[in-house]
Amino acid sequence: MSSQATEETPDAYEALLDHYEQISNVNAAGSILQWDQEVMMPEGGTPARSQQKSALSSLSHDLLTEEKVGEWLDELDDADLTDEQEAVVREIRREYERADRVPSDLVAEISETTSEALPKWKEAKAEDDFSIFAPVLENLIELKKEYAEHIDPDKPAYEVLFADYEPYLDLDTAERVLERLREELVPLIEDVRASDVELADPFEGDFDVDTQEDLARDVLDTLGYDFEHGRVDTAPHPFSTGNQFDARVTTRFSEDDPVGALMSTIHEFGHARYTLGLPREQYGNPLGESRDLTVHESQSRLWENHVGRSRVFWEKFLPAMKERFPQLEDVTPEEAYEAANEVYEDNLIRVEADELTYHMHIIVRFEIERELIEGDLDVEDVPQRWNDKYEEYLGIRPDTDAEGCLQDIHWSHGSFGYFPTYSLGSVLAAQIYDALEADVGDVDEKVRNGNFDVIADWLEEHVHQHGARYTTPELVEEATGEAYNADHFVDYVTEKYTDLYDL
Repeated sequence: MSSQATEETPDAYEALLDHYEQISNVNAAGSILQWDQEVMMPEGGTPARSQQKSALSSLSHDLLTEEKVGEWLDELDDADLTDEQEAVVREIRREYERADRVPSDLVAEISETTSEALPKWKEAKAEDDFSIFAPVLENLIELKKEYAEHIDPDKPAYEVLFADYEPYLDLDTAERVLERLREELVPLIEDVRASDVELADPFEGDFDVDTQEDLARDVLDTLGYDFEHGRVDTAPHPFSTGNQFDARVTTRFSEDDPVGALMSTIHEFGHARYTLGLPREQYGNPLGESRDLTVHESQSRLWENHVGRSRVFWEKFLPAMKERFPQLEDVTPEEAYEAANEVYEDNLIRVEADELTYHMHIIVRFEIERELIEGDLDVEDVPQRWNDKYEEYLGIRPDTDAEGCLQDIHWSHGSFGYFPTYSLGSVLAAQIYDALEADVGDVDEKVRNGNFDVIADWLEEHVHQHGARYTTPELVEEATGEAYNADHFVDYVTEKYTDLYDL
């Protein structure tokens, strides 16, 4: 399905491409097992599932690091390749060189440990007891440090791990962006909290969860989600996974927060729409894979924040919400818009955070996981450090581990270095949105008319269809005409919240 061979294509390239397709399919099978474990697997299935995932991880690693892969790559060093072929070789080479330095038994151990960590995290969160999760977290940290040491002993371990999720925007760039956000957002948040303006909150009371699930399907239909190639389920921590033929979303519902569930659903739609927009003819090779997490997160945050939290979206979608929940009959679009954009003073949960304080949640996690990996913080001290940083950055302090350091699933996956990409992606979303609007005209008018395809088609043309052909900086330049920067995001939130809170 992925072959690009021509008469001039080197035999080594064809062989490499065929071999990589096997690796891609093994990884896709592992992804489905992970989805099942988080969504549908019976609680007692963990012992078998951990072995199954470990076997697939080992198989993928062994296939990628076979001696012949290195030989094919060597043969292609000076080969006459097209730009697309060079991109494929670049991406496979990068994966090969990193994987070849890591022993297969360590890969298997990490996979098995993450499978065992997931139920421990769930139990610890349910019991509000970090000590249940702490031992397996400590084990994962040591394993990931060993993993990083194998890949590049001359670099700080956290820098190596960060590159797993964002290989082409370096950690220095991430730090600069996070520092810019800290400098710009903290005073803006303080101004908002000092404002006398009180935004409307018309979504009080109880909202039936089953009806909210129907509403989630309504919003996915409205946005153009392809249910023939996807599905929606619930999970403790919402996520999206899959490929261009099968991109699934999960969300979660709370009886007292229907807006939060909608935003979560729209966020995961953004991820799935990116995945479904990848070129189908390139399935199984890097040209059919997404371009890392900063770009992926830009797509979800663009749909969630720039579309889902806009005035015109609520003009368009509020009637469907009223049809599902007649108690909202008197709510106006402006009231709904205000409720979707309120800056909270006392929210402790990242996935329920408003658009401004969200980035303080990310900075807390970034700083703590970096300290853990670099050996500057003991696992047993995480709850205390977490609570102290929340008090310092957000002016609030968690009363429990469940609403504090146990709220996110990422560390149970061994995903250290992942969190910064949330903020990096939010910044990129604003830059891409401005480029979109400059190209297609008034996006608000498109949303008001329900013409979401214009947005989706533009994103597919300028971002999705390229897969991993370009590095992140190259893709940003290709899509927006300028280098990656935080100016668009800072301008966007400053203008939006100055207007909302009459600053």
